[in-house]
Amino acid sequence: MQPNDTSRREFISATILTSLAVAGCSTGKNPFEPDAATLETIKPSGEMVKLLSVDGQVIEVDKAFLKPVPELPQVSNQAARMGIPGKKFVMVIDLSRCKNLKKCQTACNHMHSIHPGQNWIKLYPQKEAEHTAPYWQPTTCMHCDEPPCVKVCPVDATFKRQDGIVLIDSDRCIGCRFCMAACPYSTRVFNWEELDLPKEIADKPYSCETSVPQKIGTVGKCDFCPDMARKGQLPHCVTACPNGVFMFGDLNEDSVTNGTETFRFSELVRDKAGYRLMEDLGTKPSVYYLPPVNRNFPFENEEVKEGNKKN
Repeated sequence: MQPNDTSRREFISATILTSLAVAGCSTGKNPFEPDAATLETIKPSGEMVKLLSVDGQVIEVDKAFLKPVPELPQVSNQAARMGIPGKKFVMVIDLSRCKNLKKCQTACNHMHSIHPGQNWIKLYPQKEAEHTAPYWQPTTCMHCDEPPCVKVCPVDATFKRQDGIVLIDSDRCIGCRFCMAACPYSTRVFNWEELDLPKEIADKPYSCETSVPQKIGTVGKCDFCPDMARKGQLPHCVTACPNGVFMFGDLNEDSVTNGTETFRFSELVRDKAGYRLMEDLGTKPSVYYLPPVNRNFPFENEEVKEGNKKN
């Protein structure tokens, strides 16, 4: 093996980036040579690391003057837009189990660094008729097979992947909000203000698979946590719910799970009379609901209780 090949391998495996400007490579001078100001703030460690300069020269530099490469997205933007081959993701929400704890909402907001006051998962009090008992309905993006939001986007910022997940590419989004107007489920939100993000979040490279960091002037929504799915893990709302309300899985495998229980999707939807919201619109949602029968918890509205206490 040639010396240059060895140095190149060491350079790649080290995954480090010099903190000093690369200048004067063609002059024969070591471009990584620290100046007096740098030596005052950083003490050499004595451990030398070989680097390959831009003109192919092998250079040794003290490890103390190097810093880690910033975290990079797990997949390219092209791969993130294509999706995971062979998968067709689906979610089932069991309305009989929901107690309005909002653990799903809190976990989603935290993991996606959503603006305070906004929620990608909304919980609505519902009632079938005047004489029936109310229940809570968690509502996410439906990840439709025929998504009207995709059809109206003029810049291909919102798109549907081959695994059925509908995402938004904030690098393309121009904030026209056509998708918000087209969505019959009102699940999208608009980032009107600059987000006050921690530095470690703000400095992350954007990925439409993580939807982080959110950007001002763009639209956001539930994304089914495709970065977790790529790792074989469940969305944050599924793992955060202590009552097993959310079940996530693969339609091609005919299986969904809430992390504790696993069901055959087709049998669960058939036996529990599962349905989809506004099916008559022809959007073909990927989110199914199980009716609120034989409920585990009585309906309680904490906001109403608090209002009554104040009055």
